[in-house]
Amino acid sequence: MTESTQSTDATDSSTSSTSNKDFAEAPAWERRFRAPRVSLPEWAEDAPDRSLFVSNATGTFELYAWDRATGGQRQVTDRPNGTTDGTLSPDGTAIWWFADSDGDEFGVWMRQPFEGGADEPAVPGLDASYSAGLALGRDGTVVVGRSTDEDGSTVHLLRPGAEAPVEIYRHRESAGVGDLSRDGSLIAIEHTEHGDAMHSAIRVVRADSASGSTSDGASDGASGGVPVVAELDDTKGGTEELGLSVLGFAPRAGDTRLLVGHQRRGRWEPMLWDVATGTETDLRLDLPGDVSAEWYPDGSGLLIEHGYEARTELWRYDIATGALVRVETPAGTVLEATARPDGTVEYLWSSAAVPPVVRSTDGSVVLDPPGPKAPASIAVEDVWVDGPGGRVHALVQRPAAGEGPFPTVFEVHGGPTWHDSDAFASAPAAWLDHGYAVVRVNYRGSTGYGREWTDALKHRVGLIELEDIAAVREWAVTSGLADPAKLVLSGGSWGGYLTLLGLGTQPDVWAVGLAAVPVADYVTAYEDEMEALKALDRTLLGGSPEEVPERFAASSPLTYVDQVKAPVHIVAGVNDPRCPIRQIDNYVDRLAARGAVHEVYRYDAGHGSLVVEERIKQLRLDLDFAARHLGTPGASA
Repeated sequence: MTESTQSTDATDSSTSSTSNKDFAEAPAWERRFRAPRVSLPEWAEDAPDRSLFVSNATGTFELYAWDRATGGQRQVTDRPNGTTDGTLSPDGTAIWWFADSDGDEFGVWMRQPFEGGADEPAVPGLDASYSAGLALGRDGTVVVGRSTDEDGSTVHLLRPGAEAPVEIYRHRESAGVGDLSRDGSLIAIEHTEHGDAMHSAIRVVRADSASGSTSDGASDGASGGVPVVAELDDTKGGTEELGLSVLGFAPRAGDTRLLVGHQRRGRWEPMLWDVATGTETDLRLDLPGDVSAEWYPDGSGLLIEHGYEARTELWRYDIATGALVRVETPAGTVLEATARPDGTVEYLWSSAAVPPVVRSTDGSVVLDPPGPKAPASIAVEDVWVDGPGGRVHALVQRPAAGEGPFPTVFEVHGGPTWHDSDAFASAPAAWLDHGYAVVRVNYRGSTGYGREWTDALKHRVGLIELEDIAAVREWAVTSGLADPAKLVLSGGSWGGYLTLLGLGTQPDVWAVGLAAVPVADYVTAYEDEMEALKALDRTLLGGSPEEVPERFAASSPLTYVDQVKAPVHIVAGVNDPRCPIRQIDNYVDRLAARGAVHEVYRYDAGHGSLVVEERIKQLRLDLDFAARHLGTPGASA
C-alpha cells in the first residue's frame, strides 16, 4: 500500500508551482498554462456535499477531494505524471482512481477513503488492463470493464461479500460498462460484437441473479451466467451505421428506464428505453444539433446539452409535460455540466477568448482557485467554405496587431471523432501572441455536424480530412488572411497523423510541420496499439492490414515520407499506447536516411502530458522550430 494523506489545497495560491512574482514576469502564453484551473466537481449521489475534481495547482494535474459542508480540500493523488481518472462511491466514503504507469493507460483501480488514508487495490484479483468503464452500486456492487490484447473486452462483477470478481462478459471486439441501475440489479453494457467500432449496441443483463463464472469461463459474447434482460442494436447486426450510447439509468430504485443516445434521425438525440418492457419513448426536441442528456437527481427531468456549430447550450426537459426550458449560459462552450439535488446546474464554461470557469445557475462561481488568473485571448470568427463533401466549418483567430496576410497555423484536432469549438485553448492563444493567425477545421469525420459528416471518414482515411483542410487553406490564402509562404500544419494525436500525411501528400503548400504523438507508420501502429484502437482502425479502413493492405498503405504517412519537403518537428511519448513509439521511430529513420530537415523530442509519458512545465516545454520547442524556419518571433523573443 502507498500512503496518500496530502493536505494540499487546490484553492490555496501558496501551493502553485510558480510564485506570483515569477508568474507575473512570464510571457502571457506561459501564464495561460500555469494559471491554476479546476475541472467541474463530481459529487457523490447520496452525499452531495462530497466532491472530487481535477486541478493543476501543484504543476501537475491531480485529483482533489472537496467537502462542501466544511470547505475542506485535500490532494488525493500525487504521481510524477499526474492522475485524472477517478470517481466517488455513491455514499461518498471512498475515492476510486485509476493507477497506470507513466501515462501508458494500463493499470488497476485503487481506492482511498474520502477523508484520506492508505490506497489499496479496489478489486483484488483483477490484473492490470486498459480501462473499459466502471460502475459502483450503493450496496457495494462493483462492475469493472477491462480491455487487453490477450482477452479483448471483458466485464467483471464483484458482489458484496464475494471473495473475488466473476467475469460476466467477454468478446474480441470493443465493449465496456455503460451503467448500473440505482438498485444494483441491472447492468448496461455497450458493445460492438457486430464489428463496427463506431456504432455500439446495448445489452442489459441482470446482476442480482448472477451465478457468474471464473475469469476464463465466459465464451465470446457470453454473459457468464448472468441473464440477459434486453438487447438494442440499431446497426441490425452491423448492416446499418446507427450507433447507441448509454446515458444512464433512472435515478430511482426499481425504475428500469435507461436514458439512451441514438442516431436514428441523422444526429445524436436522447430517448428513454424501459429495458423491462421494451418500451421506447422518443424525445423529439426541436434542436438542430447533436443532443446529449443526463437525469436530474429526482428523475423528473433531463439536463439537455445541445451542441451546434461549435457552441453549446443547456436546456431542461420535463419528462411529464414535455416542456423544454433554456438553462441560461453565456455564448461559448459548456465543457461539462451536472444538475444538483436542489435543481441548480453547475457547469464548466469557456470561450476562445475567456478562460474556463465553473459556474452555477444560481449566479455563483462554484470553485475558483485563487491566485493569478490566465490572460484572456482572442475571439474566434466562423468561416464556412465549400468543400468536396459539403460546407466545411472553420474557426479562425487573427492576431491582435497587424494586418494580413499573416503566418498561419492550421491547428488540426485529434479524434478523429471530435471537433474544435469556441472554447479556451492555451496553445492556439500562444500562436496568436506570436503574430500568427490560427485556423481550426472541423473536417469530415468530426463530430457535431450530423452522422453523415462523421461517418464520411471511411476507407480513404486521412485523405478525406486533408481535402477539407485544403479547401479552407485555399480560402485563407485568397481572402488575404494567410501568407502562402508561411503556412504551418500542426496537430496532436489524429491531428499529428494528418500533419505528417499532409506534409507528404501536399508537399508544396506547407512551410513547416509540427506533429505531436502522431500515427506515422499505420501498419506498425496497428500492430502495437491498444486493442480498442485496432478495432476502430478495422472499422475505418474496412479490415486489418492483412485484409486491406492497399488502404493502409494509401493512408499511411510512411508511404509519402520521401515526398516531404517542409521541416518537421515531432513530439513523441515513449509510453504512448495509442500512437506507439516504434512506428514513429520508423518514420523518423526514413527522414534521417535522406537528410530531411527534422527534429524529434521524446518525453517520458504517454499520449500527452499532465505536467504543466512539460506542456510549456513542448510548445516552446514548436514555437522556436517554426521561428527558425519562417523568420517569425520565437518563444524566447
